[in-house]
Amino acid sequence: MLDIVIEARYAEISAGFAVKRILPYQLRRMVGPFIFMDHGGPLIAPVKAINNYDVLPHPHIGLSTVSYLFSGNVTHRDSLGVEQVIKPGEVNWMTAGSGITHSERFEDPLMLAGTKLELIQTWVALPEEDEENDPTFINYQPHELPVFNDTGIWMRLIAGEAYGLKSNVKTHSPLFYLHVVLEQGTHFGLPNGYSERGIYIVKGRIEVNGNGYQAGQLLVFTKGVDPLIISKEQTTLMILGGEHLGERYIWWNFVSSRKERIEQAKEDWKQGRMDLPPTDNEEYVPLPEIKSRPAGGPPPNMLS
Repeated sequence: MLDIVIEARYAEISAGFAVKRILPYQLRRMVGPFIFMDHGGPLIAPVKAINNYDVLPHPHIGLSTVSYLFSGNVTHRDSLGVEQVIKPGEVNWMTAGSGITHSERFEDPLMLAGTKLELIQTWVALPEEDEENDPTFINYQPHELPVFNDTGIWMRLIAGEAYGLKSNVKTHSPLFYLHVVLEQGTHFGLPNGYSERGIYIVKGRIEVNGNGYQAGQLLVFTKGVDPLIISKEQTTLMILGGEHLGERYIWWNFVSSRKERIEQAKEDWKQGRMDLPPTDNEEYVPLPEIKSRPAGGPPPNMLS
């Protein structure tokens, strides 16, 4: 059955750049290992405003950030020395583990002057045994990700296994993550075999078991349910889920199974004990002064 419908809330992550925040939600913190989800755009900005959207260097622990673009491009720099421009259809999979810092900057004036920017970012919590692994970063090109085409259906498997497809993206626990486009009137179903599954409607409308849903909603389903999904117009979905890892604490950009580890990360960042990206180290996001906040701490930086 349908467990919950989560309405995206607007969150401002920089001057003039508001995103739709889907996870975490007070009544549903995670879907499988996915603990955070933001939908940014579509956005077209004048060239003079391009720097307003930059996300300055900031830290992470205990998670993987997953960036996926529909349009535009973003430059990633991190404390491992990686510099990577991510483009539509690619995946930036950064595993923070014991700690990493990075920035996301919009450095192509032509991109924001003439092309829409639209992206989805998720965070994937790590199993307890992997929370303190060394940090890594991998960019996956579109040709490395399985694509399926059929009448009225196009989908790309970003990570995990689903519908008989398997992605080469390295993950740490059982999960699936897909970009799906349905033509009007197409019938579709969710992958089986996972305890938690969700559908985020990026654009368009769907009907599930006779009820209508629209863009900006995340539908979460219980295990064993096989809902009938019918697209009411051309519709873009992000479908995700997997196995639950247990409870996680989330504060700002930190995720951990242990409260004391969050406190250590806060102090490490405050005292300057985490290296900044070597080619982007002139400024950074300071530790927020807010001490606590319902439903997961102060809003994390989008693009993390």
